Amino acid sequence: MDMTTTYLGLKLKSPLVPGASPLTADLAMIKRLEDAGAAAIVMHSLFEEQIRRDNHATIYYREMHVDSCAEASSFIPMLEEDLPGPDQYLEEIRRIRQSVGIPVIASINGVTTSGWAEYAALIEQAGADAIELNAYILATDLDLTANQIEQDTLAAVKAVREHVRIPLAVKLSPFYSSLPNFAAKLTHFGVQGLVLFNRFYQPDIDPQTQTVVPRLVLSNSDELLLRLRWIAVLASQMDVDIACSGGVHTHLDVIKAVMAGANITQMVSALLRHGPEYLIRVRSDLERWMDENQFPSIQKMRRSMNVFNSGDLQAYERVNYMRVLQSWTHAHD
Repeated sequence: MDMTTTYLGLKLKSPLVPGASPLTADLAMIKRLEDAGAAAIVMHSLFEEQIRRDNHATIYYREMHVDSCAEASSFIPMLEEDLPGPDQYLEEIRRIRQSVGIPVIASINGVTTSGWAEYAALIEQAGADAIELNAYILATDLDLTANQIEQDTLAAVKAVREHVRIPLAVKLSPFYSSLPNFAAKLTHFGVQGLVLFNRFYQPDIDPQTQTVVPRLVLSNSDELLLRLRWIAVLASQMDVDIACSGGVHTHLDVIKAVMAGANITQMVSALLRHGPEYLIRVRSDLERWMDENQFPSIQKMRRSMNVFNSGDLQAYERVNYMRVLQSWTHAHD
C-alpha cells in the first residue's frame, strides 16, 4: 500500500499532517506526533503582532539611549514572556529540525508586509522546509474594499517570495468574492500551495457581566463539507498543491479530502481531543479502507472526485442547492 504523497515539493510518507496548534509548540509533543506517524508538522504560528511588537520595542529603546554611551544597544529589555518573540520562534525551529526527521513547515499569521519578508528569510535560515502564510483577515472596516484586501495579501506574499527560496503556501478563509480568481493570482506570485481554510474563532457575549468572551470551539467533521467543495473546484482547474484544514477527524474525512484533490490533510481538533497517538488509528483505518476498496496508492485516489472527474459537474454548483432543498421537502411530506 503506497501511502506517499507530495506537498510543496516535499515527499511525505502519508497525507496525515498535524496543523498549526499548541501541539506543535512543544518539542516533546512533536516527537510523539512523529512517532505516531505524522508525515510533517506545521508549527504553531508566529503572529504579525509579535513581529511588530519586537520591531517597535527595538526601535524605541535604541532611540531612547542613542546618546547614552557606546553600549546603548545592551539596554534593550526582554519582552514579556506571555507572548514569545520572533527570536524564540527561530530557536524553536532550529531545535525541532535537530530533533525530528520529518519536514517542518513554519507558520506566519498576519496580513501586512510589515516584518513578514525579513522574518521569512530568518525562518528559512533557521532550517524550515517551507512556510505557511496565514492570511487571517476579518474585514470590519466600512472603507476597506475586497480589492484592497486581496492587494494587501498579494503584496505580502510578493515580498516574502522575493526573500526566500523555500516553498510557500497561503492559508485562506472561504470569504473571498471569487476564490478561484484570487487563488490563481497567488500562484502567479510564486505560491506553490493553498491551505483551505482558516477557522475564524467567534467571540461570545456574557449577558451577566456584559463583556465579550473569547470562545474556542473545536471543529467536527461537518466542517469538512465547505472544504470539499472548494478543493474539488480548485483542483480541477489549477496545478497547485492543496492542504485540507478544518473538519478532518476520521480516515473517511481524509479519503474525501484526497478524492476531492487535496495533497495532504491537516488535523488539529481531533488530535487535541484524542492525543497524538490518534494518528496511528487514522492511518490504520485509512490503509484498511484503501485495501478493501482496491486503491493501491494515495496518488490513484487523489482528484478522483474533483469537479471534472466526479461525473456530475452540477453537484458542486448552484443546482445542488435546489436538489438539497427539494430532497429535504420530499422526505418530510
